Amino acid sequence: MTERKPPGVPFESWVDRQIREAEERGAFDRLPGAGKPLPGVTDAPYDELWWIKRKMAREGWSVLPPALALRKEAEDVLAAAVRAPSERIVRKLVEDLNVKIRDHLAKPPPGPPLGLKPYDVEEVVRQWREGRTAAE
Repeated sequence: MTERKPPGVPFESWVDRQIREAEERGAFDRLPGAGKPLPGVTDAPYDELWWIKRKMAREGWSVLPPALALRKEAEDVLAAAVRAPSERIVRKLVEDLNVKIRDHLAKPPPGPPLGLKPYDVEEVVRQWREGRTAAE
């Protein structure tokens, strides 16, 4: 439907006519899901952004405020450090994370406060060594 509303015709009448004509043409016949509830609609309270959230989930997108994303990254890096095959890799992982944390702390926060401070590389390496000896 690309035609424009003619001047002088009330908007509601024009819209009603468009819908009636489409129904007469059968444009609404045999639509997928006709007569069925919308997929994913539950008894949960209405969320205006339901379609955005569904699109993001379908596309595999995740949007976190920068501080929360960095907290998640810190958890992942520390977990990776425990599994690292060498002390050099542990140091590299934690030092790279500390650069990001210091950079974040130096800027005004765009979201919630970070709640992290740079990690003591030697302490993480010590814990890594203890984990390695316990595993052997």
